[in-house]
Amino acid sequence: MRTEHSWITTPVTASLLRGVVDVEHTEHGLLPHRLPAWARAQCADPQLAMAESQPAGVRLAFRTRATVVELETLPTKRAYVGAPPRPDGVYELLVDGRPAGRATVTGGNTLTVDMTAGTTEWAPGPPGTLRFAGLSDRPKDVEIWLPHNETTELVALRTDASVEPAADPGRKVWLHHGSSISHGSDAAGPTSTWPALAASLGGVELINLGLGGGALLDPFTARTLRDTPADLISVKLGINVVNADLMRLRAFGPAVHGFLDTIREGHPTAPLLVVSPLLCPIHEDTPGPSGPDFSDVAEGRLRFRAMGDPAERAAGKLTLTVIRDELAALVQRRAVDDPNLYHLDGRELYGEADYAELPLPDELHPDAAAHRRIGERFADLAFARGAFAGAREAV
Repeated sequence: MRTEHSWITTPVTASLLRGVVDVEHTEHGLLPHRLPAWARAQCADPQLAMAESQPAGVRLAFRTRATVVELETLPTKRAYVGAPPRPDGVYELLVDGRPAGRATVTGGNTLTVDMTAGTTEWAPGPPGTLRFAGLSDRPKDVEIWLPHNETTELVALRTDASVEPAADPGRKVWLHHGSSISHGSDAAGPTSTWPALAASLGGVELINLGLGGGALLDPFTARTLRDTPADLISVKLGINVVNADLMRLRAFGPAVHGFLDTIREGHPTAPLLVVSPLLCPIHEDTPGPSGPDFSDVAEGRLRFRAMGDPAERAAGKLTLTVIRDELAALVQRRAVDDPNLYHLDGRELYGEADYAELPLPDELHPDAAAHRRIGERFADLAFARGAFAGAREAV
């Protein structure tokens, strides 16, 4: 290890980041965002604000000969009233594309959420530092994937050798939008969310706009997708519309049409894949909203339940079965004039047999093993022999 006098502090700028849509300069450093400032200004929902600031798919990427890398950050931890403590967010190190370490940062701010009362409380805390040591003293490409589920302000990057932004890898860019499952939900780490796994297997660069609780067909999200450079685009739609009991069938179809129309304004010919919801038994035939079930909290488990009435489907309330049928028919109609538009039934990624083997621990979100299965299946169904086949070809 080099001496302390050889430390080099490199300003963290957007040039060192991949998978990011926008950055905000704060009093502490740089805060990555996955929605631009103008979009954030159009919605005051605290859930969306939290989700888009959690850097799923965002990573520092640089080239260096450093043997030691330190990253000082200010995380914002989440705590839920009545639920067991959440683990610290995980940072993952890749060296020349291969896993080389994991770390966490203690301390930081705390956001306490009371799901019963619908309130939040924020408490400030100090920054912390993670360290990766023992790296080889040779030029190498280094990536540090930020926690997919923990808002992270980047304070300082310190190394014992100079740093420069990594070269453009020359891979196609895959832009994906979805719900908390795409965001990462209960994945083991930032490189183990199903989109990150699928991107690795597909040989593409990921921009993950999976927004926990925020896949609600918002026009500003469609415009963000429209304006973000990408070669391949997928949108996974449906579950959050049911979770939030946001709209009825009459509004859903036109909203999806408008969402896709907006994306096509910026990406008229890019392969565009519409993915319907994964299997979620509580909402297959029962409308939302979803609500927390605290009956097992004492045993360390929080579950969700469907709070709607199946009879309400007659009045246009949405279920996953209804949404899948509507999306399949909608894409089929549009594809007559849009040969680069595709559809994938989400149950091909996670269906009844998968639920029997790898059930959803909280009845909404897959666990780490299911994330891996979903990512591998998406890589096969989309990248190997589907809408995105040929994506490994250089741009």
